[in-house]
Amino acid sequence: MTTADRIHALPTESAFVLLAREGSDSVELLTGEIVDVVDLADIPLEADGARREVFALVPYRQVRERGFEAQDDGAPLRCLLVDEHLHLPADEVRAALPAEPLPLHDGGFDLSDDEYAAIVERVIAEEIGRGEGANFVIRRDYTARIDATTPEAERIAALTWFRALLEHERGAYWTFAVVTPGVVAVGASPEAHVVAQGGVVTMNPISGTFRHPAGGSTTAALGEFLSSAKETEELFMVVDEELKMMSAVCSDGGRITGPHLKQMSRLTHTEYMLRGSSRLDPRDILRETMFAPTVTGSPMQNACTVIRRHERKPRGYYSGVAALFTPNDAGGHDLDAPILIRTVYLADGRLSVPVGATLVRHSDPAGEVGETHGKAAGVLGAIGAVARDTVAESREDPDAPSPTGTPADDPGIQALLASRNARLAEFWINPQDGGAQSTAAAPFAGRTAVVVDAEDRFTTMLAHQLRHLGLEVHIQPWAQSDDAEIDAADLLVAGPGPGDPRDGSSARIARMRELVARRRASGRPLLAVCLSHQILADSLGIELAPLASPHQGLQKSVPVFGQDASIGFYNTFTARVAPGTTAVGVAEVSADPGSGDVYALRGPGFASVQGHLESILSRDGMTTLQRLVGHALDGHALDGR
Repeated sequence: MTTADRIHALPTESAFVLLAREGSDSVELLTGEIVDVVDLADIPLEADGARREVFALVPYRQVRERGFEAQDDGAPLRCLLVDEHLHLPADEVRAALPAEPLPLHDGGFDLSDDEYAAIVERVIAEEIGRGEGANFVIRRDYTARIDATTPEAERIAALTWFRALLEHERGAYWTFAVVTPGVVAVGASPEAHVVAQGGVVTMNPISGTFRHPAGGSTTAALGEFLSSAKETEELFMVVDEELKMMSAVCSDGGRITGPHLKQMSRLTHTEYMLRGSSRLDPRDILRETMFAPTVTGSPMQNACTVIRRHERKPRGYYSGVAALFTPNDAGGHDLDAPILIRTVYLADGRLSVPVGATLVRHSDPAGEVGETHGKAAGVLGAIGAVARDTVAESREDPDAPSPTGTPADDPGIQALLASRNARLAEFWINPQDGGAQSTAAAPFAGRTAVVVDAEDRFTTMLAHQLRHLGLEVHIQPWAQSDDAEIDAADLLVAGPGPGDPRDGSSARIARMRELVARRRASGRPLLAVCLSHQILADSLGIELAPLASPHQGLQKSVPVFGQDASIGFYNTFTARVAPGTTAVGVAEVSADPGSGDVYALRGPGFASVQGHLESILSRDGMTTLQRLVGHALDGHALDGR
């Protein structure tokens, strides 16, 4: 059967997936039976003792498997049990697909520009401004009506759009068309969320969006984008968030490489690659990495709560993943799972394109509105369905031949991009194999630690660093924290989390206060980080106050007991003393000489730090962590101070 015959023979009532992966000159055709399951663990990777290939559409609502909030729209966790997987020549597939453009009717956003801008303002003021997190992604949907109200018409629309994406979009990780009863999705996702192959896990955080100006990109315009503090910090924050996930699923915590430019037809993004080793079941890897901070926010758990508060309807598949589980030679399955963004959904003759903007402390509401316009226009333009009266569209011609040289190739641009790593912690960039301290030689070998997670999985990165220093570490969620295990540990690490440390009505804050007080009363070693540092300071009688401007994703060089340290901060509140104060009661204080903001505390058997020593922004994180842990465990600093 020819490629054209196979495409034309795709039956209306059957399910299929067309998939073109980055760098391949073929299009994959997957067919089989559809099964909807409840949880990721239910994805049927085996049947009658035999491994099988499964393609799954994972909706955003599955994040509830991690105990996080999500509006429930009933979007199914849909599995295609692959019976046949063909690789067809891409040029033959394109030629066999319909090409007649489909007109849009009654197009527009479900939220007006003013409504979306107002939401942006509220999130910055009420969420970031009150310490609920560093960044949040809030979406809006472009919707329109098309003349496709039957399964056959929907199939033709999906094939038409898939052809347009193959012809007009560049740089996508996956270009795909998924046609199943009641769920039709066509997209070109730039971002591989998580890939597990041969025991190696890869994540690809992409953030920062440069919309190509009319007439095409220029070196000056791209350089201005790369010099933006907002865009740079936005990328660093999502890398931190994905490293939290990598540290949870990978024994080596994950390494970062990059940054790189991700160039598409109408947009350019900045990206890093994260890699680590894991022996987990790919379904467990997928669960622990739900979902990408680039389309949710950080910290992840609170981001889900913020999305629930500010988005007016459920997300469906937006920000979920498409996941292909393929049997491998090792007797397990490999996983390839891109994020479901830059995707068109079709149901009952209605097209929808969900798009979102990442909101950070620097965000400008008008700029974030413009970003959603650019993303929607990029998708619609790529499928050949732009309605120019409803979506702003003034980008370069995507059909123009690719130039032999682009602004991204300019040596100055490459140097500007590479210079970002000078700000980052070498611990997460340099390989640790061979350079890591052996257990016997590590400074705290033989000691144990319990890290209490106050709803910020920075604790996974912190635990990895503590293990590198020789400690045997166990993480406990605050709500399931066990007093007996904590009391038995050589070191309690009271971890970071979102929110106002003064809020006694919060069960989480109350529990962290209890743990800090109990540990101090016992005289056993304590290290308190960020939120818990503030709680410790409050117990010592030090004032807590909101910062004039949140320090979410901010890198600062600060004094830490006689040594300046470059540290990443994610705080909205601070402990504050009178400038010049060096001690409060039994505690030594290391504070800003001008503002009195307290960066670190130490006393008999305890130490604390406001910044996140585990962050990629903490160039001096490991050195400072070793000093503070050493003081807490041994009652004195390792440098003799």
